[in-house]
Formats: sequence, C-alpha cells, structure tokens
Amino acid sequence: ALPFLIRLFPALLTKFVFLNFLAFPFFVDLRRPELLLNNTVSFYLTTEPSVTVGVWHTVPGRRAAEARGKDSAWFEAALGDAHPVIIYLHGNGGTR
Repeated sequence: ALPFLIRLFPALLTKFVFLNFLAFPFFVDLRRPELLLNNTVSFYLTTEPSVTVGVWHTVPGRRAAEARGKDSAWFEAALGDAHPVIIYLHGNGGTR
C-alpha cells in the first residue's frame, strides 16, 4: 500500500523524508538569533535583482568585544574586511 500512496501523493514522500515542516529547536524564534547566540545577527543580502538570501553572521570569539553592541551595518561591513569567511549551507530545511 505504501508504494501506491507515494505514487498517488508524491508530496507525502517529500514531507516525510525531509521533514521540512518541523522547526527545531521547538518554540524558539530563530529570526532573532542575537537573543540566543553570542555575536550573531540576522540580515538579508540581495545577490541578484530577484534573489534574496537570508544570512546569519557570527563573528568569532576573539572579535566578541569589538562586536558587542554593534548594529547589523557593522556586521555586514565586517563581511568585507580581511578576515576569512566560512559559509555553512544548512540544506533544504528552511531554517538557519
């Protein structure tokens, strides 16, 4: 019966394999990471005219004192300085 149901409803397979309808950790607002993670801010970059990418920028611990109390403009400018940037791609879950 399972192959028959998957054939009729392919969206079920997508939902139950990838579980992208679940948000973990539960009951946490990840749109404001600065409330949970030190030295982290959330903002959006426009890469092309119709493409916007959500970004969390977390500075390393050695720059924590420098980042404390700064706004998102400081974090965005810090992406362009001489320090290396590590990009982590979270996958298809839809949460960062």
